[in-house]
Amino acid sequence: MTRKLFVLNGPNLNMLGQREPELYGSATLDDVRQECVRVADELDFDLFFAQTNAEHEIIAWLHDAYRQEATVVINPAGFSFRSIPVLDALRMLRTPVVEIHITNIHARDEAHRNSLVSSVARTVIAGAGVYGYELAIRAANRLTGAD
Repeated sequence: MTRKLFVLNGPNLNMLGQREPELYGSATLDDVRQECVRVADELDFDLFFAQTNAEHEIIAWLHDAYRQEATVVINPAGFSFRSIPVLDALRMLRTPVVEIHITNIHARDEAHRNSLVSSVARTVIAGAGVYGYELAIRAANRLTGAD
């Protein structure tokens, strides 16, 4: 049986590869998506991959993940630090949540150190660059008992 996996990306990640490449690298979000498709296929996940700059849209996708009993890998980006509505939507999930950050948020400035999402994530991957997405999907696979 194919398992559902949602890989969700928050604000400004659509500018990956252009925005602050010295911090986030040169890979684009499409590069990340292609790698996520490859790893999800390898692990027999049915992948939904999306990015939004709108809080209400990511919440709607989390509601869909809840209804579909999907495992969630999320790079909440700016929603990490102030979005109680995203946190509340994540709390509803009965499936594992893996939080991913391209940079090591714990080594960044005070505004980017403390993710609310971490309080509900089973696993947090930060600072591995875009390779962290592969690590996150593999962690999700383990958390669902498939590996």
